[in-house]
Formats: sequence, structure tokens, C-alpha cells
Amino acid sequence: MKPAFLLIIITALLFSCSPYQKVLKSDDVGLKFHVADSLYNVGKYRKALKLMEQIVPEYRGKPQGEKLMFLYSDAFYQLGDHHLASYQFDRFATSYPSSIKAEEAAFKSAKSYYYLSPRYSLEQEDTYTALEKLQSFVTQYPDSEFMAEANQLVQELSEKLEEKSFNIAKQYYIISDYKAAITSFGNFLLDYPGSKYREEAYYYRFLAAYDLAIRSIPGLVEERLLNSKEYYQTFKRYYPESERHQESEKILQDIEKRLENKQV
Repeated sequence: MKPAFLLIIITALLFSCSPYQKVLKSDDVGLKFHVADSLYNVGKYRKALKLMEQIVPEYRGKPQGEKLMFLYSDAFYQLGDHHLASYQFDRFATSYPSSIKAEEAAFKSAKSYYYLSPRYSLEQEDTYTALEKLQSFVTQYPDSEFMAEANQLVQELSEKLEEKSFNIAKQYYIISDYKAAITSFGNFLLDYPGSKYREEAYYYRFLAAYDLAIRSIPGLVEERLLNSKEYYQTFKRYYPESERHQESEKILQDIEKRLENKQV
């Protein structure tokens, strides 16, 4: 087909549905490729995708297959179908590991899962997948032009997991499961030593230990009061100027009074 005639067809497609339907029904694979490419380039991803779906099998193993498979993957990405986008980008990277687009495909595959990551209160399976893919990308392409963005996405996802972990521990405290709260806050402090929630975690661990102690059976109260006192001392050592200082001192005084009076 002559280039000039092909240009006329493609131009018509951008402004009309009828010629597009004819191309969809056509047996001309080459025409479908060129039309799909043109539609993709002007942002008509849904129409382009319908044509690509028809011809992808025809181009596997052929020189133009590399370009088609990348456009096919990216059309899903641009349309927000991130599960399929990630899957297709992974297939592209596997099929064309030496492609100049392999790096971009790997990044967009990982970023697709970043978009799939839900708010922190929900299950975080896609968040963990996104982190795994992003960290793999950073390792594989340390000099990538996408490195700064990849690191930013890793930070955002890590902060989401951090927030979820803190709120799980705090929820244990709210529902009076003090043993679970103490354990969860302890694990949180180990997992996120630089967290913005660090002060709160130390404070709530102290509170949970105190509340557990004063609600315990007599034989366990003294030991648990001493444990809560140790948590207080850790909190005070790290945060001597905390806004919660006055409140924590009142609790400490109660602990000391109970220990002195043997109210156990």
C-alpha cells in the first residue's frame, strides 16, 4: 500500500468511526499495525489496543514485533489497566531483554504495582509486590534515568507499610489487648528505627505495659509494674523533652506508689 494512500486512511480514522470499523474487519495486518501505531501516538489507546489485540500473534518473532509488544503493553498502562500492563511489560522484558525499551518496561511494570497499592488500612500484597519489583529494578538498572522516581516510589510505599504497622499496634492497645500491643510496638521499633511514629511507639508500649500490670492477677502485678517502669525509663531516655512527659510522670508516680504500698 502506498504511503500517501495509507496517510489518507489514517487521517480519516482520527476523525471518523466508519473507516476504523473497516480496518478492524480487514485482513490487512500491515494496515492494522500502522493504524494502531498512529492511534497510539495521538492518545487513542483504546482504539489502538483493539487493533493490536488482533495482530500481536502475527508479529511474534518478527522485527516489528518488539515495537508492537511495547506499544501493546503501554496501551494498557496508559488506560490504567495496571495488572495487565505489568504482566505485558514483564513478557516484553523477557522476550526482548536487549531492547532499548527493556529498562522502561521494567520500570513501568513495577510502577503499575505502585498504582495498584491500596491505602494503608487494606491488605498490602500489591504494595509488597511493588516494592519487590522496584528494588529489583534499582539493582538491575543503577544508572537509570528513572532511578530518582523509583527511589521516591520505594519511600512512599515503605512509609505506607510503616503507617500500617504502627496502626495495627495502636489498635491492639485500643481494644485492650495489651500483650499484643507491647509485642507489636516492640517489633515496630525494630523494623522502623527512624520512623516518625517512634516517640509514640515508645510511649504507647509503656502505657500498654502499665495497663497490663494494673489489670493482672495479684501474682503478676509486681513483676509487670517493674517491666512498665523499665519501658518508662527507655521512653524518657530517648525523649526527655517529650510533650507527654507530664502525663508519663503521673503514671510513673502511680507505679511507684503501687510498688511501695505493695498493692499487688
